[in-house]
Formats: sequence, structure tokens, C-alpha cells
Amino acid sequence: MSPLQVFARKKREQTPLAMIALSDAPAAQIACEAGIDAILVGDSLGNTALGFDSTIPVTMDDIAHHLQAVLRGVKASSRPEVPLIADMPFGSYATPEVGVQNAVRLMQLGAHGVKIEGTQSIDDSTGRVFELCQLAGIPVMGHIGFTPQSELQFENVVQGRTASDAGKLLEQAFTLQKAGCFALVLEAMTTQVAHQITAFLSVPTVGIGAGKNCSGQVLVWHDLVGITAKPFKMAHAFASTRQIWMDAIQSYCHEVESAQFPASENGWEMAPDAAQEWAEQRTRKERQKNEN
Repeated sequence: MSPLQVFARKKREQTPLAMIALSDAPAAQIACEAGIDAILVGDSLGNTALGFDSTIPVTMDDIAHHLQAVLRGVKASSRPEVPLIADMPFGSYATPEVGVQNAVRLMQLGAHGVKIEGTQSIDDSTGRVFELCQLAGIPVMGHIGFTPQSELQFENVVQGRTASDAGKLLEQAFTLQKAGCFALVLEAMTTQVAHQITAFLSVPTVGIGAGKNCSGQVLVWHDLVGITAKPFKMAHAFASTRQIWMDAIQSYCHEVESAQFPASENGWEMAPDAAQEWAEQRTRKERQKNEN
């Protein structure tokens, strides 16, 4: 059974799914142990891990590198069956042929499915990528609403504020379902539109800034654990670990400067007889040097 079945099962059971976007092995292991349903290796790592101002500079090599790290973390956990979805970064599906090649690469590296931002007609280039992925047996998660890779094309972050926009989003959602997507991410859209899309679709939706009526939710690790200095409105910190990290580093600096660290318990000592033997060896060598 595919690990991705958790998406359909939770929608059928009407139990919201919890997904997290992260990019390293320790975080992946912790998330799995804590009971997370699914993990996204998202291009948000461009902002959180790589220090970019947007997701656009993220490359296929970046996603591949972090996917493998996350996979190792999942495998090291007590729940190695947790599904991994890998983002297709900006430019990685500029043509259908390149898109499916890149999707195949991510699947071969261990992803259970890929996520593609795209709201165009099933008949255009992006639609052809979905078709080729279907033929290749690659599960695809769609993504509509605010799509960061196309942020320069949006006048506003929040989508679906007007009846016209709401209708377009619903049409896009049906298009992606028809294209064979196993789930859709709904990002930064009004709660009413996200609710209707979720109610009308047979496939599950995963919201981020789309209200509580989606089939599930996704948050970025750095936002969830409170590392992000200035989180977005649609994020929520369930802990404040940024200050904990800062306190720990400040304590480390202080103890190094005051010679409190490392203490004796942080290192190793030679056995007394070995230390004595080494001292005698050094004395003999020094004596021989002086004689010569």
C-alpha cells in the first residue's frame, strides 16, 4: 500500500491531516516521532534554510539534496512509512519533457510524490506535465491560490476575495483533480472559497492560510517551532524555540570566554601510568637532544 493512502483515508474518515514542510534529517526524525502524517520537502527551504528572499532561486539540485537528508531522517525514526512529497522548483517543469524527467529523478531519490504549482488549462504545457507524470506512475499534488513561484504575477497575496476570483479558483481545482492530482494545496485564500473547494472535490485539500475547513493543514517547520523571526499571518508558532536557541548560544559564548567550558567531564584524561610513561619518554628525548 502506498504511504500516500493516508491522504485519502483521512479525508474519508473526516479527520484533518497534519503535514509539515521541512528540509533536514533531525527535523524529519523528530516530526515522525511526534506523529506527523506527511512531510513536504518544499521550495520554502530557499527562505528557511538557504537564506534567499524567495523560492525562485531554488534548484532541482537543492531539492534533491534536502530530499535525501529528510529521507534519512524519516528512515531513522520509528515511523519510516511517513510519506514524502517533493516540490518541483521554479523552472523545473518549464517544458513537459523536462518536467517529467525531473519528477522521475525525485521519485528515484525516494519521494512518494511531487508537488507542482500550476493552475493553467489541462491542454497547455503545465497540463501536459501532469499527463506525462500520470503515464509514468508519478503521484502529483497540485497547488493553487497564492503560488510563491509566480509571486511576481500576483497583485495581492490573499486569493478569492471576489466572486470572479472564487469561481476561477474552483475551476482550477476541478481542472487539477481531472488531471489526476491525489491532493491539492490551497494557499492564502479566503476561508469561504477553500471550504467550497474542499466540499466539491473528491480528492483531499491541504490548507496553509486557507482556514480550518480543508482536509488537512501544512506548516513550515521554522514557523511551527518558532524559529522564524517574523512569521506570516497564516503561520502559527506552537513553541518559541528561537529564544531557546539564542539563550543556549549566549550561554556557550559566556562559558567559553570564562573558561568554564569545556569542563573535565567534557574530555578524556590519560591513565596515570600512561601519563607517567609518556613524561619519561619526553624526558629521555629531551636529554638525548641536549647531548647531541
